[in-house]
Amino acid sequence: MKKMSTPPMSAELASKALALVRLGYHQHQAAALLGVNQGRISEVVNGKLFPSARPCDPSQLSFDL
Repeated sequence: MKKMSTPPMSAELASKALALVRLGYHQHQAAALLGVNQGRISEVVNGKLFPSARPCDPSQLSFDL
């Protein structure tokens, strides 16, 4: 079975991830909405990836919440 790959985490995705978590989404929910691995969300939330990222404005999220 081939392992599925997810897009690399970017500063933009990190900002969206932080916004979703701030809105009350669980990390696995934010990961599913953004199409990335939950581990990447955890790394962003804990400051290991993109430590200077700030949550984007919820209006910048491009999907219906």
